[in-house]
Parts: sequence; C-alpha cells; structure tokens
Amino acid sequence: MWRKRLSGRKYIIILVSLVLASFALMTFDIRRSQAPNFFETTLMWLVSPVQNLITHSMDAIGNVVDNYVLVTEVSDENERLRKEIDKLIRQNNELTEQLRQKGRISDLMDYQREHRLKAVVATVIGRDPTQWARVVFIDKGTQDGIRENLAVVTHAGVVGHVIQAGVNTSKVMLIADGRSAVDTLFGDDRIAGIVVGTGMEFCEMKYVPITADVNVGDQILSSGLGGIYPKGLVVGTVISITKATQGLFQEITIAPSADFGRLEEVLVLLS
Repeated sequence: MWRKRLSGRKYIIILVSLVLASFALMTFDIRRSQAPNFFETTLMWLVSPVQNLITHSMDAIGNVVDNYVLVTEVSDENERLRKEIDKLIRQNNELTEQLRQKGRISDLMDYQREHRLKAVVATVIGRDPTQWARVVFIDKGTQDGIRENLAVVTHAGVVGHVIQAGVNTSKVMLIADGRSAVDTLFGDDRIAGIVVGTGMEFCEMKYVPITADVNVGDQILSSGLGGIYPKGLVVGTVISITKATQGLFQEITIAPSADFGRLEEVLVLLS
C-alpha cells in the first residue's frame, strides 16, 4: 500500500517538476533570442505534452466561462424581453378596451341625438346574485339627476327602469324581470299589448287578441303609456306565436332587443 502511495507521489512530483520546467523554459525563451541547445531541446520535448495539456485545459476552462457568461446574458435578456412583451400586451389590451368603450358610448350618444333624449350615460357596476331577480346596478345616482321610474336603454333598445336611486349608485330592474310590465304596441299595425318579464332570457306579450295579425319577426315598441317609457322605443322582436283553440288572446314570446348579458354602458332617460 505504502509503495503505491510513494509511487503516486513520485508521479505528482515529476508532473509538478515538468510544469515548473515548462514555465522556466518559456520565461528563459522570452529573455534570450539564441537557438536552443541540446539540453533545452530535450527539455522542450519532455515538457511539450504538459504545455499542450495546460494550454488545452486553460482554453477549455475559458470556453466554459465564456459560454456560462453568454448563457447568463441571454437568459437575462430573454427575461427582460418577456417582461417587456407582457407590458406591451397589457397596454394593448387596455387600449383595445378603451376603444371599445368609446365605441359603445359613441353609439349611445348617437342614439340620444337621434331620438332627442335628455339622458345620462351610466356604467353597469354589478348584478343581483339571486336567480329570480333580473336587476343591475349602475354608477349614477341622485347627484346625477337619477330618480326612481326613469327608463334605462341602450342603442339597441329598452333595458328596464330605475327602481331605487342612491346618492351615486342606482338599482335598475330589467324588462326580463318577472315583476316588470311594459305597455307596448306592434310597429306596423299598432296593436297594443303588455310585455312582461319571465325571469328568464325572453319575455311574453300579453293581451293580444286572437284575431290580431301577428307574425314572427314583428317589432315591438313602447307605447308611451304608463309614465315610464317614452313612446317609440324598441322593446323586442316576436320569436314565436301560439294561437290557442280556446281563449281570447295569443301567446307571444318576445326576444328583448337589448342584450342583457353584455350590458356595460347604458342611457338613463331624464325626461
């Protein structure tokens, strides 16, 4: 065992000696310009493999360090670019939403001018969580001139009416609510009826005589009666008709013109 250790130490001593001789020879070569003698040539031959090994090792270590620095720099740059891309995506989404909002408000203002309405633009800020109530909350209240029983519309048609007004928020019942009733008439032949909510997606039109000429696709307008909705506002469209063999009235289903699932901005009619 001790012989193996001694032998190993000899190899280490020889290797270190060759390395030192290599550095000494390189230093000596730098200081003199004459041709090497036999001893120097022999020594160069002995230490040349060690020099090559050291040179290649140092080159390899240098390459590893360079690659590590490069990878680190690329990783840092990728992280910076990723954050910049995320920021640009957020800004683009915000600008897109702002443009959409301006478009919706522009539609409301056009509707207001077309119908010569005195109105306030409001934003929907919440919905009633109960299943049976079809109610939304808006960000305008008494300080903005809002009061109970004012009609609420979009450019597409009637939404509902204010049932409760706070200082800076109000509660609006949609015409689809089961408690809602709107006095209406057909756009063409002016047959009257009452559009009532069902608590679901569609409404029903009541008290239309069995003899009335009603067709799918007919437009329903507000009649102006009842003191809430001005005359001529679009309420909805007929999507189905059932004429019972007995009874005085038809069963008519109405699809509201306003999309209650996408309400964001609305007009509250002040007069």
